[in-house]
Formats: sequence, C-alpha cells, structure tokens
Amino acid sequence: MGRAWKFGDDIDTDVIIQGKYLVINDPEELAKHVFENVRPEFAEKVKEGDFVVAGENFGCGSSREHAPIALKACRIEAVIAKSYARIFFRNAINIGLRAIECREADRIEDGDELEIDYERNVIINRTKGEEYSFTPLPDFLKEILDSGGLVSYAKKLYGESR
Repeated sequence: MGRAWKFGDDIDTDVIIQGKYLVINDPEELAKHVFENVRPEFAEKVKEGDFVVAGENFGCGSSREHAPIALKACRIEAVIAKSYARIFFRNAINIGLRAIECREADRIEDGDELEIDYERNVIINRTKGEEYSFTPLPDFLKEILDSGGLVSYAKKLYGESR
C-alpha cells in the first residue's frame, strides 16, 4: 500500500526531470530532482511503494529515458494515468517501471492510500473504499516488467554472453 501523488494532464518529461539534469547518469541522483519545479517536496517525501497518479497524456514531450529512470529510482510502485505518451509508456516498460492505464484515475485524490491487485487488474483505494479497473498488459510486457526491464529480459532469454 502506498500514497497517491496526484498530477494533472499533459505532464511532460521536462516536468518529471528538468533538461538541465540530463547530464546525470546515476538514477539515484536523478531521483533527487523528480518534479522539482512543480512539487519540490516530492523527492524528499516520496516513499517506496507510493504511486504517481495523473490524467491524460502522461510523459509527453521528448523521448528521454531519464524521466522513467528517475521515477523508478524513487522506488514508486507504479505510475497510474488515464493515458500515456506512447514513447514514455514504452520507455517505462523497457526500464521496468510499471505504467498502468486507468480511465478512472481522476477519481483518485492526492494522499489517497492505494493498493494494486495485479491478478484482478484493479486499483484499490483504501481511503475511499473504491476499486478501479485498469487495462491489463499483454503477457509479453508483463514478462519484461517481471524481469526488471528489457535488458534483463533479453539476458534471461538469450543468456549473458550476447
């Protein structure tokens, strides 16, 4: 169970991690600057297992991988959004960050306590006593996530030597 950190529509990659930090390659260092301009307290107060919740078109803007890498380094459980920019969605899956598409994400409020039942494909809002269905991922994307990302998945499939 974790806390919801609520954001609106059209959260672009520069809002997630500013362009000036793209010279940083250490995920832990990037995590210190997530949402710095819009929620300066986020990086310090987010806890492992928390959730980023947003509206439409999350991750729009540039195709930089730094945004999902920085979010994953914050140790959030998942990003829950009504919809995603496709390149962000694929980058998230490729680095092992859960990106959950839920058309009812707007029912979740900042600070709500959430839990995800991946077997039933539902988000459980413990604060409100509600459940919201989400779009299940195809099995091959679940396998990539369960492996920790595309590189780990490929190593598992083809071995370390390639």
